[in-house]
Amino acid sequence: MTVTTQANLLGISRAAVYYQPVPVDPVNLDLMNRVDKLYTDYPFYGSRKMAKELAIQTHQPVNRKRTQRLMRDMGLEAVYPKPNLSLNREPHPVYPYLLKGLNIVHPNQVWGADITYIPKSKPNVRFDKGRICRLLSP
Repeated sequence: MTVTTQANLLGISRAAVYYQPVPVDPVNLDLMNRVDKLYTDYPFYGSRKMAKELAIQTHQPVNRKRTQRLMRDMGLEAVYPKPNLSLNREPHPVYPYLLKGLNIVHPNQVWGADITYIPKSKPNVRFDKGRICRLLSP
């Protein structure tokens, strides 16, 4: 069976049959290892800071564009706050005020609750009406 027929059956081009991958340059491989180590230690470094640190480590200048390409090839991106991350797509629902127009004239007619979280330093401590009460250990 000819190469053309085999390529057609596999759904690939003939050029892909003859393609031989180019080995990774050892200098690039060393830089990629250094970028990986730096990214593990400082994930907030971008390509500029990363290039400066690589230049310090290797004692020779490293181009920022080269660092960008290596980071892109490795799938690395600096961790930093992106724009408008605090904004929600949907606005928060506005709940109706259920006591509007209600005359409160009797005790226990309306109740309220406060669910404020207060971290406790000791496990057997509870808060009761603003006072700290110690519970006995079981």
